[in-house]
Amino acid sequence: MTKTSYAGLADRAVLITGGASGIGAAFVRAFAGQGARVAFLDIDTQAGEALAQELSKISSAAPLFVPCDLLDIDTLRGAMAEVHRSLGDAAVLVNNAANDQRQGLAEVTPAEFDWMIGVNLKHVFFAAQSVVPQMRARGGGSIINMSSIAWMRGAPALPVYAAAKAAIVGFTNSLARSVGPDRIRVNAIAPGMVITERQRRLWYPDERVIAEFRTRQAIPDAVTPEDIARMALFLASDESQRITSQCFRVDGGLA
Repeated sequence: MTKTSYAGLADRAVLITGGASGIGAAFVRAFAGQGARVAFLDIDTQAGEALAQELSKISSAAPLFVPCDLLDIDTLRGAMAEVHRSLGDAAVLVNNAANDQRQGLAEVTPAEFDWMIGVNLKHVFFAAQSVVPQMRARGGGSIINMSSIAWMRGAPALPVYAAAKAAIVGFTNSLARSVGPDRIRVNAIAPGMVITERQRRLWYPDERVIAEFRTRQAIPDAVTPEDIARMALFLASDESQRITSQCFRVDGGLA
């Protein structure tokens, strides 16, 4: 597949949460490949350092990895301040970090509910809160929030996750209206079934189940992390400068 080049992304500061593995790592690779100055946050220090080292050998600007527990908002703010000191005002924020832990309704305790909302929604709000002043200062920017088709399809084993991912779309729409006059665009991406290493290990070890799920797609091919990253590149680029307050499904036309 021909790689699209977005010249405007070169040298722009891009911040990605949950960037050490899975779809997040695809974001880091994609933006680094466009010549952006990338920083990414993740709690997985080993994977984050390995990815940064890998890309430092092939990228003109090695990405900056900052270990961070996104559940701790003070730590998140400190990490984002460190990125700001290193890279300057952020042009792009990709709020990617999440956890799709399976839960039955009756099993969810108040503590587990708070944890799921924290890991899937709370940091999204406060990361955006931190970068908006930077984007205003530079005259605009793009915030990309990761939602999911889970809430659209009513996934029964993901009640809190689905609630958080639906809330992200509501927040996206509200924030887009608030910061639009500052030429800051806010959009969401809702991936379909993307089989990362973690997904295969925890939820989809059976290829037959994956194959059956894909029969529900209009396009039968696997939706990959790179597919999601390509949408993020477009939404971050100047090519999408009049697009805001939207949620884009990248799911192969899943019914």
